[in-house]
Amino acid sequence: MSENEQVNQNPEKDPDQWVTGDEPITGPQESYLNTLAQEAGEDVPADLTKAQASEMIDKLQGETGRG
Repeated sequence: MSENEQVNQNPEKDPDQWVTGDEPITGPQESYLNTLAQEAGEDVPADLTKAQASEMIDKLQGETGRG
């Protein structure tokens, strides 16, 4: 089995279950989230956690057709 096949067999972990999910949003998350929010005409709340940012990214990807 190749490494890619192994990766694809691992289910995504719910952001609420992340060990580091309560840490502050990362720079790359914030940048991408701001881009998506601008396209969707939405505001990004201040002080998001990594998990909250991930959930908002997923939501906005659906709204904007990205992802």
